This record gives sequence, C-alpha cells and structure tokens, in this order.
Amino acid sequence: AIGGGGVCAVACCARLREEAMDVWRAGLLLLSALVWERGRRASAFSQAMDSDFTFTLPAGHRECFYQSMRRDASLEIEYQVLDGAGLDVDFYLYSPSGAVLARDHRKSDGVHTVETEDGDYMFCFDNSFSALSEKIIFFELILDNMDGEDTSDPEDWKEYVHGIDLLDMKLEDIMDSINSVKARLSKSAQIQTLLRAFEARDRNLQESNYERVNAWSLAGVLVMATVSALQVYLLRSLFDDRRKSRT
Repeated sequence: AIGGGGVCAVACCARLREEAMDVWRAGLLLLSALVWERGRRASAFSQAMDSDFTFTLPAGHRECFYQSMRRDASLEIEYQVLDGAGLDVDFYLYSPSGAVLARDHRKSDGVHTVETEDGDYMFCFDNSFSALSEKIIFFELILDNMDGEDTSDPEDWKEYVHGIDLLDMKLEDIMDSINSVKARLSKSAQIQTLLRAFEARDRNLQESNYERVNAWSLAGVLVMATVSALQVYLLRSLFDDRRKSRT
C-alpha cells in the first residue's frame, strides 16, 4: 500500500510539473504577442525619416529640388561639395511662399534646419559663377514629425496587456529600450553616411593634388632637360674653332 501511494505521488508530481510547464509556455506566448503588438503600434508613432542623394552640377548651371512638408514638422538639410574646383557652391532654401529661408555663398558644406508648414519647400544649388568646373554635390534630408495628426490614442496599446500583472513584466520599459536602440542605430547610420561623404571629398581632393604634383613634376623635368641641352650647346659653341685656314 505504501509503494502504491509512492507511485501515485510521483505521478501527481510529474503531472503538476507538466501543467506548470504548460502555464510557463503560455505566459511566454502571451508576452511575445504583447511585445509584437506593442512594436507594431509603436511603429506608427512619429519617427524621423532621412534620405541622401549625390548628383553632378554642371558648370554655369543651377539645380533645384522640392520636398513636400506638413505643418509643425522639421526639415533638416545638410550638403557637401565632394569634388570640383574650389569645392564651393551657392545654396538657397525657399519656403512654399517663395521667401528665402537660408542662403550660402560659395561654401563647401552647410547645415540648415527649419520648422515647416504645409506646402512644397524648394532648395537649390547654384554653380553659375563657375564657367569651367562642374561640381559633385552630396546632400541629406532629415524629416521629423511627418506623421501628421493621429486621432488614435498612443496609450491604446495598454488595453492589450490584461493579465500582464500576473507575469510582473514591465512591457513599457522594454519597448522604450527598443525604441532607444532603434533611434541610436538610425543616428549611427546617419553619421556613417556623413563620414562616407567626407571620405569621398577628401579622396577626390587628394587625387586632384596628386595629378597636379605629377603634372608640375613632368613640367619641371622637361624644363631641366631643355636647359641642360641649351647649356651643352652654348658650351660647345664657345670652344668651336670657326676660323678658316688660309692657303
């Protein structure tokens, strides 16, 4: 009888262990679903958007671009001249009404940030002052608060967390950490893009200097060879006996 009771106790313990594992798995599934739902809703919140572009601006030309913006948003423009004589360009930023918001005269780089209203913003790069040299220009746009008005309550996701107190998890803290990591990764990608632009500009400048050094070195060698040949000719002419013998 005692042996039978021991077997029953072992079977009950195994069954309880299996039930506990089932509850633990169900809790993990619930937490995963809540994290996914929170992430899906968080992706609809205001996020910064950025894009970059590199183009060639011919000599004596002016190139303009347009960007549609919303009210109470933010527009940041950063540009660099990567290649071209002087590494400079004129820059203009216009509001939807045509007012000049920013202006740079013959600069190699610049950063401008404006609070926007509804409409199309225009920014132009002007190389009309250069008659011979084209410019390679890189610029990056960073758009913030472009989601507009959202009628949904950002806290609506909390209605999906019924029963989360049973697991004693701080879901909001987890999502804040995830959003912080995402923002820092986005900032890192932006910095890497700018560093690549700086590297391209420095490389173009070094290659241009290398070609100039080679050209002037070749010119110096040719001048030295010409002077040497001229000196040899003059010395030989000094010692050349041109007197005619008389018979």
